[in-house]
Amino acid sequence: MRSTLLLRLEARRAFATFARPEITPQPLYWRNIPKWSESKNIVEPSRLFDFLSTTVPETIPSASSTSTLTRHELIDDITAGIKKAPMSVRITPHLFSSIDWQAPLQDPIFHQLIPLSSRLEEDHPKLDLDPLHESADMPIPGLVHRYPDKALFLTTAVCPVYCRFCTRSYAIGSPTPTVSKQRPWKASKRREGALIATGSKQCSWRVPSYWESVFEYLQDTAEVNDVVISGGDTFYLQPEHLRYIGERLLEIPHIRRFRFASKGLAVCPSRFLDPADDWASTLIDLSRSGRSYGKEVALHTHFNHPKEITWITRLAAQRLFANGLIVRNQSVLLRGINDDVNTMSTLIRQLADINIQPMYVYQADMVKGTEDMRTPLSTALYLENRIRGTIAGHKMPAFVVDLPGGGGKRLVTSFETYDPETGISTFKAPGVKGDKIFSYYDPLRKTG
Repeated sequence: MRSTLLLRLEARRAFATFARPEITPQPLYWRNIPKWSESKNIVEPSRLFDFLSTTVPETIPSASSTSTLTRHELIDDITAGIKKAPMSVRITPHLFSSIDWQAPLQDPIFHQLIPLSSRLEEDHPKLDLDPLHESADMPIPGLVHRYPDKALFLTTAVCPVYCRFCTRSYAIGSPTPTVSKQRPWKASKRREGALIATGSKQCSWRVPSYWESVFEYLQDTAEVNDVVISGGDTFYLQPEHLRYIGERLLEIPHIRRFRFASKGLAVCPSRFLDPADDWASTLIDLSRSGRSYGKEVALHTHFNHPKEITWITRLAAQRLFANGLIVRNQSVLLRGINDDVNTMSTLIRQLADINIQPMYVYQADMVKGTEDMRTPLSTALYLENRIRGTIAGHKMPAFVVDLPGGGGKRLVTSFETYDPETGISTFKAPGVKGDKIFSYYDPLRKTG
């Protein structure tokens, strides 16, 4: 275990890469927070309510600051919201400590994770629990093969946090009062499948049996050269799982690149700095191995608001950058959270400043139970138009819509037709589904 002095020196060295003459050493708070311990996450509503009852002031401002409500009114609102939401509540200690509990209704992190009954809106009739029709594009359980040369490997059904707007609400997390989860693949289980062998050392972790079928499919499907490893969230996998997946993919000659999808950098950045944890080190090792094969290994993460980028995030991102790991970000456009020019452009710039490539800004998927979070297509078009040209071109993310019904990602500007009055836009995806027409529907309540 490295000394506290050495860790502080490393923190100073990492911060020195930013254009700041003096940095006051920050407390090593990750030693006091069980970063990834499942037992310490806020999972049960009772734990959340216990916290709120002792921490939130008796009176808090409303979202608009024009009125107030009591702590008990907030708890009642959350209680009713949880009963209606498609996703369970799960929050890491890092994110929990990032929320402003003196004014939670004005906090952008709070609204991404905790449902309020008073905020929920009537669903558009076209909303679906599986809006992208991933199940229809699964040739085998756990693998989505929609694009000709790319596949999506779903390795787990668990995440360190559950986003209210999750596009896989049909499968991810625990069942809720409104959604019984349907998984075309099995989640990781410790006592399932064969023991992982990493080099000459055999560890105590097992892999789900369906993984082998996925590797066999990828081995036999020569047109696939790009693989996304997701879930759930790969942050929930053990380092041995990451290494096993990475080494298996590196051995397949026609696989030229793969990326691990994880929100971990946004929800638990301290794990990337803990010398006792090998998750980040394993990614770095795989990236180096990939270079020796002439292949690209990357991390795709998920930040939606500048507030999610903390000093510890910057340290974690610097470690990955210094070790040559490519990191890209995919944001979701969310009403009242990042749907204005200042917030979105600030997020893009701050990501670029810590060497995370702003890759995509997604139009929110048409998921049941998330109508209050969706924006009309016109908002994405406006933001793209206003922000482009103010940021270096290679740091400008693509604003995209993942077409309902399985058409894949298309630029928001590539619509065939769009009527802001009816809220209906149409797209084609010739490279994926030929001349088929796909429609996206704005929320029933127009905004922006």
